[in-house]
Amino acid sequence: MYLLTFITKIFHFLPEEIAHKFALSGLKVSHSIGLLRLLLGKNNMGKDISKKSNGKTAFKNKLGLAAGLDKDGEYIDSLSALGIGFIEVGTVTPLQQKGNPKPRLFRNRTDKSLLNRLGFNNKGVEALVEKLKKRNSNIPIGVSIGKNFDTPNEEAYKDYLFCMEKVYEYSSYIAINISSPNTKELRELSNKKFLKDLLRSLKDKQIKLSESFDYVPIYIKISPDEKLEDLENICKSIMQYGIDGIIASNTTVIHNNKNGYGGLSGSPLKNKANEKLSFIKKIVGNKVSIIASGGVMSASDYQEKIDAGADFVQIYTGFIFEGPKLIHDILFRNSPQRKT
Repeated sequence: MYLLTFITKIFHFLPEEIAHKFALSGLKVSHSIGLLRLLLGKNNMGKDISKKSNGKTAFKNKLGLAAGLDKDGEYIDSLSALGIGFIEVGTVTPLQQKGNPKPRLFRNRTDKSLLNRLGFNNKGVEALVEKLKKRNSNIPIGVSIGKNFDTPNEEAYKDYLFCMEKVYEYSSYIAINISSPNTKELRELSNKKFLKDLLRSLKDKQIKLSESFDYVPIYIKISPDEKLEDLENICKSIMQYGIDGIIASNTTVIHNNKNGYGGLSGSPLKNKANEKLSFIKKIVGNKVSIIASGGVMSASDYQEKIDAGADFVQIYTGFIFEGPKLIHDILFRNSPQRKT
């Protein structure tokens, strides 16, 4: 574990996207040759103990990895060996796209934040499906789907339905990303003009697909920058159309980062994300499942999300900065053995 932590810190001196690629590739190689289990130490985090329940893999804990870390499902088996309860891959779009021009990812070690303006760079939904078919781990997988950058909002629902139909059979849940700040006008899909029609279309497709496959929950990923009045309307629409869950939340564009526009994540996002999480919980109660993300950099940050009403918690930026140690700290602190 200590060696993995040291390696994580070394990667912080590389350019951000290169570090991301090297770190995940190194994890994949070490897992394939059996080295990862040795590096993790005696905590036995490398053992996949997920079990089947009603034909689906049960979540062995409440901690997951957020979308964006493994956009194309290329590292599922190695990431699952770290002991997490689930992985969300993506965001994927119907067609492959390169995303926004580089540089587009910026790390700030002082305040432990990331600024990204990636723009849904991915290999396309069909490439992801091939990876989902070939994976060896049975860890629960959420798939985050979005629209291509050049699809107008009036036609966006078609992109979401296309992706949903492709990934449905291979997903434990499907995340509808209408809150990324890095695809032009995407956040407008949460407005009244588009939201209800989108939710209705998604629910109709879910009902139809569940006739052929197991029922797969739908989660709507929201922005932390929504005004409370708008957020309340979004939550009520989600309940009205029988959508299963909410992911709270995406990155924020309200910041003064020196690198300019984009979504900010990490420590500076925590308080805002927690405030919106608590507000959402008051609106939806137990009627809608909540996955919380945003600013989880420690075990205590994780516990704050749970205490605020989250059913599950995701990490991303915290994992970038702390590596597998963060997963260990959260799971060890919150394990039954620890509490006794």
